[in-house]
Amino acid sequence: MHAYPDDEDGDALQRVAEAGAEMTEPMRIEFTIAVPSVECAHSLAERIAGLGYEPDLYLDEETGSVSLYCARMMLASYEGVVSAQFELNQLCQPVGANCDGWTTAGNRQDN
Repeated sequence: MHAYPDDEDGDALQRVAEAGAEMTEPMRIEFTIAVPSVECAHSLAERIAGLGYEPDLYLDEETGSVSLYCARMMLASYEGVVSAQFELNQLCQPVGANCDGWTTAGNRQDN
């Protein structure tokens, strides 16, 4: 079993590994971005798609909050998820958005 850093990303990776994911094989990882407006989300989605992510816009009708979910197939390594979040935050910063986490269903065949 891998030893991950003692932080939110390391803890999440540990849970993915303990759930039976094959950590040396790619899996779909979805990063969540909180966006200040639908217009900003559309603009970000175009730039993020150019980096190989699959963006999906979500507007919460009740609260008015806007989220952009950006998925890509990748290895679930600590360096990989931290680097991807940094890359996304670099794009988000000029429009007041931020990448606030990630999730994955793993890559087990029985999921």
